[in-house]
Amino acid sequence: QVLLVESGGGLVQAGGSLRLSCAASGRTFSIYRMGWFRQAPGKERDLVAAINWSSIYTYYANSVKGRATISRDNAKDTVYLQMNSLSPEDTAVYYCAAASSPTLSYDYWGQGTQVTVSS
Repeated sequence: QVLLVESGGGLVQAGGSLRLSCAASGRTFSIYRMGWFRQAPGKERDLVAAINWSSIYTYYANSVKGRATISRDNAKDTVYLQMNSLSPEDTAVYYCAAASSPTLSYDYWGQGTQVTVSS
C-alpha cells in the first residue's frame, strides 16, 4: 500500500502562485509514476501533470503547460506541483495519485486539496 497526503491548497488571487505537495509513504519503492489531477464542480477529474518516479519524464496538460512545474524529491518521497499565473478556471480539488506500473491507470489516491482562485 501507498499512502498519499496532499497539502498546500488554499485561496489565492488570480495571477498568483501556489505550490502543492504530495507526501508518499508505505511501499514507495513500488511507485512508477506520480500524477496530479484536478476536479472542478460538475466536471470530470482530469490529469494535470505527471512525472516518472525514477526519471525526468514529465507530462503537462495543455491547460497548464507553461504555468505549471511538477517535480519530485525522492529523498523525501514527495512530489510538488508549482502553479503560476493562476486563474479562476484553475479552481478545483487537486488530487495526487501514484501508479505502480507503466500503464495509464493510477492505483493510489490522496484525499485531495482544495484550490480556489478568486478573480
